[in-house]
Amino acid sequence: MGKPTGFMEISRELPTRRPVAERLHDYREVYNPFPILKLQEQGGRCMDCGIPFCHQGCPLGNLIPDWNDLVYRDQWHAAIDRLHATNNFPEFTGTLCPAPCETSCVLGINDDPVTIKQIEQSIVDRAWSEGWIVPEPPKVKTGKTVAVVGSGPAGLAAAQQLCRAGHDVTVFERADRIGGLLRYGIPDFKMEKWRLDRRIDQMMAEGVVFKPGVSVGVDLDPKELLDQFDAVCLCGGSTQARDLPIEGRDLDGIHFAMDYLPLQNKRGAGDDIPDESFLSAEGKHVIIIGGGDTGADCLGTSHRQKCASVYQFEIVPRPPQDRMPANPWPQWSNVFRVSSAHEEGGVREYSINTRQFIGENGRVTALETVNVELKTENGRATFVEIPGTEKVHKADLVLLAMGFVGPERKGLLDGLGVELDRMGNVKADADKRTSVDKVFTAGDMTRGQSLIVWAIAEGRHAAHAIDVYLMGHSNLPKPLDHGNDRRPFA
Repeated sequence: MGKPTGFMEISRELPTRRPVAERLHDYREVYNPFPILKLQEQGGRCMDCGIPFCHQGCPLGNLIPDWNDLVYRDQWHAAIDRLHATNNFPEFTGTLCPAPCETSCVLGINDDPVTIKQIEQSIVDRAWSEGWIVPEPPKVKTGKTVAVVGSGPAGLAAAQQLCRAGHDVTVFERADRIGGLLRYGIPDFKMEKWRLDRRIDQMMAEGVVFKPGVSVGVDLDPKELLDQFDAVCLCGGSTQARDLPIEGRDLDGIHFAMDYLPLQNKRGAGDDIPDESFLSAEGKHVIIIGGGDTGADCLGTSHRQKCASVYQFEIVPRPPQDRMPANPWPQWSNVFRVSSAHEEGGVREYSINTRQFIGENGRVTALETVNVELKTENGRATFVEIPGTEKVHKADLVLLAMGFVGPERKGLLDGLGVELDRMGNVKADADKRTSVDKVFTAGDMTRGQSLIVWAIAEGRHAAHAIDVYLMGHSNLPKPLDHGNDRRPFA
């Protein structure tokens, strides 16, 4: 439990961010190093709470009090062992997860919670630097073959677990590089790609075969996978973006976030992308529609591309500064948050709806908005326009970052004929089986748009189920059973 009185004596402290004026000139991660002694003090804040509700907040069931205590006691090698017991890629969650575990921390009832996420990140960084993380190839091969479609966090977690169980695993990825949204959806200033590359190298050394540039359903008939492999795991994500079909939507200069963000990552990786093919915010008045993480990614990227101005619009009301009575601990706290991108500038507007796009000569030049009020009528929440709040905003580039509505059906899913649920996601039972024999699924493709921590948990769960299917039993750990709860912060 760390230091018995630590939570009373030590205040929560996090690493500082690099100065805005400095970081806007590069795409490196924004946080400064955090002294080891300070980190150990933070581990000492983990209290003897009896029931560690941080477990309730973590879909992976991470052994959080264990490794907090081990860090406090300077037992780093044991700490990484505890961390890897439940999480294949703690550097991904340590940099990208919004830390629902921290909003469930018992200390957070009446004080600032333990810095769980920062401790996690520091453990895995220390382990890499000390050479403790090495390939773990299986001692015995089973002769069974598994195809994993999609190389995001769910696909990578499933592939690594199945490979370590002794199966021959091949990962198919339609992009030119492995990593899914980790590669092309997450800006480098949130996670530099060397973190991803070293895990891919580890997995290749363990025996995983990666096939980038292969779109199953386009380049390869999905049914060939059924003939060539003993099991198939669909981890293609929820990649169908939510559109905004209003007047003027066909104007040039309006793009989905995922048409914009990957291009910068490709340039950052050294790809030669002609200027005429590159979407840049340089010198432009940018409006981002959508207030979530993807919108913030667009915001930070626009700043670094030296936009003239940038607004971020969100139709829902601004969250409160503190928890409201209807949002008690240990639920995910729906409060106002400021990411590093928001800290860098731009204007955030809430309770605002876009009515139409306005353009000249086929290109967007502005958009018309109106403020709205959220009301509940007959048990349903609706947005009601507020008369007299109409406004026209100058816009040269509009980025749609309103989330995703499900997996793409054409090609892979239609070709396999898997059944979908009422939300349009791939339907699966409690063991991640789809309606098609020997086809399993994991991640956003089956649960809908969610968090990286959920994706890894889903991938591990699917790997356990596939191992049981192939061998009749499994020594792979099975993540906590959260039932059919699809809330992103459940």
